[in-house]
Amino acid sequence: MKSPPFDYVKVHRIDEALALLQQHGDAARILAGGQTLVATLNMRLSEPALLIDITGLDALRGIDRIGDRLRIGALTTHAAIEASALVAEHAPLLAQAAPHIAHRAIRNSGTWGGSIAYADPAAEWPCCLVALEGVIEVQGPSGLRRIPARDFFKDLYTTDLREDELVVAAEVPVADTTDWFAFDELARRHGDYAVAGVAVAARFDGVIAREVRLGFLGMGPIPLRTPRTEALLLGKALDAGTIEIALASLKAELDPLADLTHSGPTKRHLATVLTRRLLTAAHASRAALAV
Repeated sequence: MKSPPFDYVKVHRIDEALALLQQHGDAARILAGGQTLVATLNMRLSEPALLIDITGLDALRGIDRIGDRLRIGALTTHAAIEASALVAEHAPLLAQAAPHIAHRAIRNSGTWGGSIAYADPAAEWPCCLVALEGVIEVQGPSGLRRIPARDFFKDLYTTDLREDELVVAAEVPVADTTDWFAFDELARRHGDYAVAGVAVAARFDGVIAREVRLGFLGMGPIPLRTPRTEALLLGKALDAGTIEIALASLKAELDPLADLTHSGPTKRHLATVLTRRLLTAAHASRAALAV
């Protein structure tokens, strides 16, 4: 299919984009990497009257450490995050998740901010941001707003972003030596949407878990956390017995939505398989350091 007709404007300043959003409201769409938007246009799932091309806004690109936070501009590509030494050092969860995103050609064009704004529940970046307790920075006519990731994602493809606002960046805490991170997902083929995925962000004192955050993708309309299961892991070594107790809790806490190829119980089973795998690896890693 061909996309519906629309007007097109390429802006060169953020204030130009914001003025157009304010003028056109829901009839406008932002074009960044275009990897999702162009597909929805061609399938007539999106029929905007105006496309606002922000690819010329170089101020929205780049990765910088600012104090104890790593800030990634909205127009930074998935590939740039994947290749970044700063990300590998200070946000290793993102470095682990990046290769799971689609295929190389898409990672070369798709953007950090586009993925966040689109809020696909099977996407990697929203899941990682929720697990890392990241913060999303948006800009509108009234100025900047900083929104915790857990408050940003509201429902299926729905966020706290207002019609006249633009995602400009997102930040995650800088990792230290007590932190441990891992990401894994299961898909029918590499590059397909994940059936289930897990992001683990943990902090240890020796082999004792002082904080464990579990983020899940593909389980519901938004990326999910499991606070009851996380609480069971606090103050404990993640040995086999502790992990089994946590997995029993996880099965009760997760209530996945079925998709076209997998039932809810199947997705729950896959999520527990991934969680067991990653928590076991976390314990082995910390135990090796303690020897």
